[in-house]
Amino acid sequence: MDGMEITQFTYFQQAGSLQLLPVSVEITYGLERILMLLQGVDHFKKVRYTEDITYGELFLENEKEMSAYYLEHAHVGHIQQNFELYEGEAQALLSLGLAIPAYDQLLKTSHAFNILDARGFVGVTERARYFGRMRSLARQCAQLWVKTRESLGHPLGVFSELGFHCHPKAIVEELGKEASHPRAFVLEVGTEELPPDDVIDACQQLEMLIVQILLKRRLSHGKVSACATPRRLVVYIDMLSSKQEEKEVEVRGPPVDKAFDHQGNPTKAAEGFCRKNGVPLGALFKQIDGKIEYVYVRTKESARRALEVLAEDLPGVLSKISFSKSMRWNSQVMFSRPIRWILALHGSAIVPFVYAGVLSGKQSCGLRNSKSSIFEVNCAEDYMTTISQTGIYIGIEQRKNKILQLSHSLAKCVGGILSAEDDAIYEVVNLVEAPVPILGSFDESFLELPQDLLVTVMRKHQKYFSIVDASMGKLLPFFISVANGVINERVVRKGNEAVLRARYEDAKFFYNLDIQKDLSEFRAQLGGILFHEKLGTMLDKAMRLELIVTKLSSAIGLGDENIPIIKQAAALALSDLATSVVMEFTSLSGIMARHYALRNGYSEQVSEAISEMALPRFSGDVLPKTDAGIVLAIADRLDSLVGLYGAGCHPTSTNDPFGLRRISYGLVQILVENEKNLDLRNALTLAASVQPIPVDAHVLEDAFQFITRRLEQFLVDKDISAELVRAVLSERANCPCLAAKSAMKMEILSKSGHLPKIVEAYSRPTRIIRGKELVFDWEVSEALFETDAERGLWCAFQAIKSKIRPGVDVEEFVETSMVLIQPLEDFFTNVFVMVEDENIRKNRLALLKSIAELPRGIVDLSLLPGF
Repeated sequence: MDGMEITQFTYFQQAGSLQLLPVSVEITYGLERILMLLQGVDHFKKVRYTEDITYGELFLENEKEMSAYYLEHAHVGHIQQNFELYEGEAQALLSLGLAIPAYDQLLKTSHAFNILDARGFVGVTERARYFGRMRSLARQCAQLWVKTRESLGHPLGVFSELGFHCHPKAIVEELGKEASHPRAFVLEVGTEELPPDDVIDACQQLEMLIVQILLKRRLSHGKVSACATPRRLVVYIDMLSSKQEEKEVEVRGPPVDKAFDHQGNPTKAAEGFCRKNGVPLGALFKQIDGKIEYVYVRTKESARRALEVLAEDLPGVLSKISFSKSMRWNSQVMFSRPIRWILALHGSAIVPFVYAGVLSGKQSCGLRNSKSSIFEVNCAEDYMTTISQTGIYIGIEQRKNKILQLSHSLAKCVGGILSAEDDAIYEVVNLVEAPVPILGSFDESFLELPQDLLVTVMRKHQKYFSIVDASMGKLLPFFISVANGVINERVVRKGNEAVLRARYEDAKFFYNLDIQKDLSEFRAQLGGILFHEKLGTMLDKAMRLELIVTKLSSAIGLGDENIPIIKQAAALALSDLATSVVMEFTSLSGIMARHYALRNGYSEQVSEAISEMALPRFSGDVLPKTDAGIVLAIADRLDSLVGLYGAGCHPTSTNDPFGLRRISYGLVQILVENEKNLDLRNALTLAASVQPIPVDAHVLEDAFQFITRRLEQFLVDKDISAELVRAVLSERANCPCLAAKSAMKMEILSKSGHLPKIVEAYSRPTRIIRGKELVFDWEVSEALFETDAERGLWCAFQAIKSKIRPGVDVEEFVETSMVLIQPLEDFFTNVFVMVEDENIRKNRLALLKSIAELPRGIVDLSLLPGF
């Protein structure tokens, strides 16, 4: 109505981990926002509650006092105790078989958690643990309630799923309308609003699946186009044939000795085979398959009508589209969002099928607030014209171009340029079907706030684009929002401005609270934010980081001149987590730390380091670049990994509530891309030494292997052969940077002729000594050599053994090892290793063992093909 969100649908597919059938739906309305529009006021406190009383006069004091309680005065210790008491009471009631009062206590734990969260007590890590405890109670309540209803005989009845089928008669009727010549085909799957990422991904999947079906089903066609909006996935095909292409196939029959008798006459088996395939006996021919000779016939597969084939296959096509998160709504069918209509036309004929309880037809839906909210498409060829007449831009790039073109013009009108990242643009592109960019403004006084804070509120919370000064890049007091369809621009602009103003007022309030203190003063408040029950508070974590950063600096090769900066930055590390702005806008962690540090007079180096500590936040994010920032980022991730592993918080194949995969992948990126060599095992041991709980050696080994798997994934993502990666990591995983460089160079060497020769050369001595009982302290004696080949191999080994060491460059290893190829060839051509003389045999095995061990610490060649 006016650019403010007033309605939200929530589908509850589970309760206490149990599937709900039917799925429950909650509809939430923002009544205050509706009233603001109807009464023409710009703030909720101005809403007239009665003729003489405003909403503010009635409720504002309540809100102020409760906000003060939740945000400032709620006693964390007492609320924690309440949570424990409510949890214990719920468990006691569950043991008595009382599901309803137990659920009531569960709701109280949830309320206690919300207060703890509002007070900033619950850190990111501990949040997962609290959720786990509440989910466990919810699951037990749900399971007990199901048992209770079963014991009562389900007095309100039991849900039975409806069956949805397309009657064969519908196919016959549509076959009569299908043309005998190629016509266009269109499939439109109409949904409730899809998440922006799903719009692009599902569109690509649908196109690929349709093309596969057309190929498999022998349906010739012209160009295949796929497009999508938040409410529809569309595939359009030019000139789709009306029938399948005929195909000649060879059909195998019985073995020859069963198809013909001793006189060579066809048996009943041969006659039946020919009759089944509709061919004369003369069409039989013989062919060997494996070791048996069979009779065959050539026959043509019948060419079925395209409409029949598509009606059979399209439900399967839709079921194969996968999403990161799927939902149910009326059956067991899973999709990103509920499917509300399906349009499927081949020419003028409907392709009849049922999916998710929806029967396909020729009806589609336009913009909800338009005259064409429901319309029909007469034939597939008319689809693109018809949909465009409704004002919908069906193509993703179409919408993007329109948004950018109009947005650039609007920004230019106020003397600025559009500032929007690609991912933000594509998110908005896939939130609307008929984009209408609108220029809005906000009070210039808000420009006193940090630009990052203003932009974050604009982009992440409201999906608005910012406008900056073309020369300086400074934020201007304007923004661009993108509405959907025909709207009253003045009303929507006013609504958007009101929402943003409220957001900025909150941000200003939090910021003004923060700047009353020095950043260092927030450090003590970290003691009120729990990191993990066994690992202490965020203050405990910050103190652990201070204890290890100096040794970590030395471990990655930094000089003493960096230590003062690193120590000063470590003393401020994580302090911004206790600030009001970061507690409200968590994505600004690190960014606000830098701003507050500079504001308080700390150096640029220190400020940048505490900002970079949070990097990378997500896949594809920038990495820390300053030495101090790199040290802090490494220390933070090592502490989290070792501590959480020690606390038993290992991720599983399906669950990683503490984000340890992201943390370890980030650690690998920081080390590799900044070319910092670090002894990983020593670093893990250092982090373990400051933990408040004992961390056993096997736990450290588990953590090491976990990081190694992330390093493996990182290198495979760079298109390095998985075999090469595993071969290098088998020997060099302890130094991720060296391992990455080695794997990359090995990939290049594998494409030359050298590496295969080296693999083959080392494989021969390794295979000879494998499984042999060797005397490990046996020293090779030149006096026991009997042949020139032995002496030649020993001389070659002596010449290179000092050059091949654990840290050597792989290129140098390969080049140096080339010296061994010919001596090894001569040795195995002229020398028999397993002679009867024990001393000579041991001497020769010891020589081969010395050579086989040369790649240790460099690469495990036995893991490569051809070894």
